[in-house]
Amino acid sequence: MSAEEKTVLKILIMGEGEVGKSSLLSQYVKKKFSSDYHVTMGADFEKKEIVIDDRPVTLQIWDLAGKDRYRSIISSYYQGSHGCILVYDVNNAETFDKLGGLRDDFLASIYVDDPNAFPCVVVGNKVDMGSRAVSTESAQEWCKSKGDIPFFETSALDGTNVEEVFMTIARNALAHKENVKPIPYDSLPDSLIPLKKK
Repeated sequence: MSAEEKTVLKILIMGEGEVGKSSLLSQYVKKKFSSDYHVTMGADFEKKEIVIDDRPVTLQIWDLAGKDRYRSIISSYYQGSHGCILVYDVNNAETFDKLGGLRDDFLASIYVDDPNAFPCVVVGNKVDMGSRAVSTESAQEWCKSKGDIPFFETSALDGTNVEEVFMTIARNALAHKENVKPIPYDSLPDSLIPLKKK
């Protein structure tokens, strides 16, 4: 299969600051964990070549900043995405409580017919730390209420479930991309009317 036939999927990783988004990405792409914390300013980017059912796929993975001061910047990365990974820290209930607002803001920024059908995965990270503030059951119930979003608990430190998270979002994003037809130009919502031809 030629390079031109390879499918490219844009995947976003979102969540509050210090939930381990960059560490998850590093563990997945580089198979290593760094204990040196650094704030993501805007977005970081990694690429990984994978195979799904004998089909070459390129994942373009965008690690978006979690700090509030970068909110206006990160929204510019939303367009053209095929899936998102929503990350919280199982030891910090506030990071879980903010997932709903983050998901709503994201889905409101991209036009989708059915928000619950857009490929997302929810990740409760840092299960290795042992000071849990969010129960597995609470997170599972929340995911079920949002259209049965796939849910994983992970450790970026030791790699628990990291591969499964990225393969799940990749498979779901690929299936969604192939099954959703582009929105006809003339049926854009009123909020995008300025973009229509005069």
